[in-house]
This record gives sequence, structure tokens and C-alpha cells, in this order.
Amino acid sequence: MKILLVTDSYPPEIRSASHLMLELAQELSHRGHEVTVITTWPEYNLDQSISKKSYNEIEVEDRIRVIRIKTLPHHNVGYLVRGIAQLIMPWQFLRKLRRYEVKPDAVIVYSPPLPLALVGSALRRKGVRYLLNVQDIFPQNAIDLGILKRPLQIKFFQALEKYAYKTADVVTVHSKGNLTALEAAHPNIRNHFKILHNWVDIGHHTPTESIESNELEDFRAKWDLKQRYVAVFAGVMGPSQHLDLILNVAEQMKDRSDLLFLLVGDGKEKSRLQALALTKNLSNVRFEGFVSREAYPRLLDACTIGLVCLSPQNRTPVVPGKILGHMAAGLPIAAFLHTTSDGHQLIQDAACGVSSDSGDLGACVAAMTELLTNDETLSAIGKSGQDYAVAHFSKEVCVTQLEEMLVG
Repeated sequence: MKILLVTDSYPPEIRSASHLMLELAQELSHRGHEVTVITTWPEYNLDQSISKKSYNEIEVEDRIRVIRIKTLPHHNVGYLVRGIAQLIMPWQFLRKLRRYEVKPDAVIVYSPPLPLALVGSALRRKGVRYLLNVQDIFPQNAIDLGILKRPLQIKFFQALEKYAYKTADVVTVHSKGNLTALEAAHPNIRNHFKILHNWVDIGHHTPTESIESNELEDFRAKWDLKQRYVAVFAGVMGPSQHLDLILNVAEQMKDRSDLLFLLVGDGKEKSRLQALALTKNLSNVRFEGFVSREAYPRLLDACTIGLVCLSPQNRTPVVPGKILGHMAAGLPIAAFLHTTSDGHQLIQDAACGVSSDSGDLGACVAAMTELLTNDETLSAIGKSGQDYAVAHFSKEVCVTQLEEMLVG
């Protein structure tokens, strides 16, 4: 089958979405499908060592054809500029698909950004099977976060959302809570919605014994991480991640000389967060830049706890992709999420860590303290999460389910 993946996040960009789409492309290709990825030009969230690498508009990478398109700025910019860029993006993608004569049998669109769903809608009118993979329920999450306020803006994006769902053959969501929310909001097309759990490449997140240890990057030595316990957040630092909470937790736990909060990545909020940590004199907080996807498992291997954080204003049942990566790596999790997030139930079912309401600082501090009871407990918690991920979220299991949806 000829399969087209449509996404604004793909390597070398470093974020959960780009890793998810790469793993999907690789697994589909491995199964004999002819895979094309159309995405944006690599300008954001890059490992410093490759940020100056040159790219061609179309390349073949590991048997996957990748088309990269230069678009208007859509990261680390104001919401107005980002919105305009995202609305123009579908037409830019469609023009390039015509130019390169891409004629797929099926198209998978990753949302956000929701406007990219228009690419799938346009191709479906030509007889292409169209699957929309919804990660964030937009525009509701933007309304909750106060990004969308004007009634006309809200109505426009709600109409776009309805059209995107109606024109898709299948709309996948990654948890039961998301499914329930969309079925309630769109009862006339409830048969379009299905659960497809996010997948994770278990093998990639497990340090391999086939590589000599001296060839692997030792982040504890590289960054001089002397604390016994290192709690890591790695990824984009934006408003929805609500990383002020991590700093507040760190401030409450300053008396723990054996604990370091390590924030790795970049984003719109990073400079402000660094200044805030300096103002609070948080010697137990450390900032570092992005590390490559290849080095990421070694980073997790050097840490003790995986941090996951989302704003308490984000009331949709989202399950952050970082949870699955931490589970695959056998890393115990401390997740601070809104009470409606399905992430709480997942962590409980997998017995892979602790979770708290991100609007309750005291509960978050208590959860971190509970997790740090003893090393044996941490090891058992990490193993439990890894076993659960292997059973439920391996890319092999999830992509098999996705293939069945593409057939219809």
C-alpha cells in the first residue's frame, strides 16, 4: 500500500510528535508499505550538533521518501502568526504533493495542527482512504488555555474541527476519555471515532548491550550530575507544559541535596524559566539544550525519575507522549496533570509512578517525596511501567491495529 504521512513534526526535530511519526513511518516501511512523509522544514527544536545541516526538499531516508516544505514561522512566535502559518500550511502541502505526483492509497494526518486535516479531506475526495490521528482536542484545549477568546475565532475553528472529523474515514484518539469527549461533542459522526493508543519503540528506548559502553554518551559525566536522584523533563518548554510548577516543586524540596531537577530542551518559555530559577536561587535546577533522538535513551538512563507536566487549564483528557517514552525506558514517572487527564489512570494501571493534580502544589511535592522512598521501590516501579508498555504500547501492536483501520 502507498501511504502518505502528513505532519508538521518529523526528525531531525526533537519532540514526542516527531518521534511518534518517525516510528510509524519506519514500522510501515518495514512491513512492505511504500511510505512518503510530507512535513515542514527543520528549523525548530534541533540538536545543536545538527542545527546547521543542509537538507533537500525531497530526500529518501531509510527507504522513506521525505518531502520538507518551507513555511511561515509556526513555533516560538505569537499565536496570530502561528495561526496564519497553520492555515496556509495545507495549501502549501497540497501544491507540493501535486508537484511530486504523490498518489497514495491512504493518508494519515497527525493533528495538531488541525488545519493539516484539510490535506486529508482533499485527498479523500479523490478516493484516498483518510485517517486523522488526533492528539489534542482542538480548539477546546486552546479555549481552556485562554489562547482562543474571540467568539468568531472559536466558531471558525469549531467548524473546521467538525469538517475535519466528518470528512475522515477514521478519527483515532489515544485514550478512552478522549473518545468519550468526542463522541459526546459529535454524536452524529460517533462511528468515525476509534481508540488507537500511541505507540513507542521499546527497543530504541532500551540501552543496547551490543554497543560498547565507551561508545555511548555518559550524561552524568558530561554534565557533571553528582546528585543521587535526577528528575528529568526533556522536550519543548511552552506555556502548556506549565514548567513553573516544576520550579515551585524544586523550591519546596531545596533541602534535598541529593535531588536535581533537570530541564532539557528549548521553547518559548525557556528564557523566562531560567530567569525565574535564578531569582529563586534554585541550585537544585539545571537547564540544558536539546539532545538528539539517538542520545535520548542514554539521557533517560542517566536519570532516576521522568517528569511530565501539563497546565491545570488544559482540561482535555490528553495523555502526554512523554509518559510512554519513560515507561519504555523503565523510568519511574512523576506526572502533574489536570484531574481530567487519562494519564492518571494509565499510571495507576501500569503501577509506573505517581501522579497529582497540576493545580495542587502541595500534592505534587508529596508525590515526589513518596516516589523517592527507596531505590528498590524505584527500580520495581520502572520495571512495571516497561512491562506494561511492551504489552500495550509497542509499535508492533499499535501499527497492526492501524493497518486494519486503513483497510477499512
